Amino acid sequence: MPMPSLPFDLDLLRTFVAIVDNGSFTRAARRMELTQSTVSLQIKRLEEGLGQRLFDRDGRELQLTPEGEVLLTYARQMLKLGSEVLSRIVEPDVRGVVRLGTPEDFATVHLSDILARFARAHPQVALEVCCDFTVNLLDDFSKGRYDLMLFKREPQGSGGGTKVWREILDWAASPRLLTEASDPVPLVLPPSPDVYRRRALSALDASGRPWRVVYTSQSLADLQAAVQAGLGVTVLPTEMIPAGLVSVGNRLRLPKLPDTEIVLYRAPGPLSPAAELLSSTIIAALERHATCQETVAL
Repeated sequence: MPMPSLPFDLDLLRTFVAIVDNGSFTRAARRMELTQSTVSLQIKRLEEGLGQRLFDRDGRELQLTPEGEVLLTYARQMLKLGSEVLSRIVEPDVRGVVRLGTPEDFATVHLSDILARFARAHPQVALEVCCDFTVNLLDDFSKGRYDLMLFKREPQGSGGGTKVWREILDWAASPRLLTEASDPVPLVLPPSPDVYRRRALSALDASGRPWRVVYTSQSLADLQAAVQAGLGVTVLPTEMIPAGLVSVGNRLRLPKLPDTEIVLYRAPGPLSPAAELLSSTIIAALERHATCQETVAL
């Protein structure tokens, strides 16, 4: 018996994934700049080709059917491979060196997969990635040492650079500190003028909580080791609190910390084609990730 033809048009799969990531047909249509009727028609074609329903439309919330769950995993893989193939064929001659500066924690959690995919798609491009604290990144960027730089700052609306991420901050500490903590609050922080340090001290001062800095280091590994040892409390993005540390804001009655943002800056003047390509790749990838996060939060 002959196998049915595969209905895996990448445009249909792209629409399917966009609906899942955005949580509705309407938001997906807006995101993809299509009409809602076009999006509905594409999903109908995909479902008819598979002979299976992909979405459960009976309830108020849009849910994937078991068949839709299976397709989603493969759809993401096929779109990823399609993007890599297109990059290799359409831009096979992109080459050169791109110098990128980035905060270490952000690079570890969010950039590693993006940079790995970029390197596979563009093997002629050499990536020089430097991880450091924002204050050092800014100093090196001003001296022309980076083509692109990601750095953390106070939210500034439309001011300078391209905003690529919003960081929700929290207080973190070792569980052993919960039985020993007392005022003044012991703090483990990077040196001034780090944005996390400013956030911590400003929030404590505004709430009237006494504090003392017990450990300062420019090394992220040193700071986390000190917190693991129970020396004090630090500030981290909620999604980057490592194993062995816990959120302690509520338990220690610490004030809420305002968000920070991460921005991509480009060196003055025209960038090389390789740097332009990496810039657009980072922005697009983080934008998709942020959209997924917002959808989950809803």
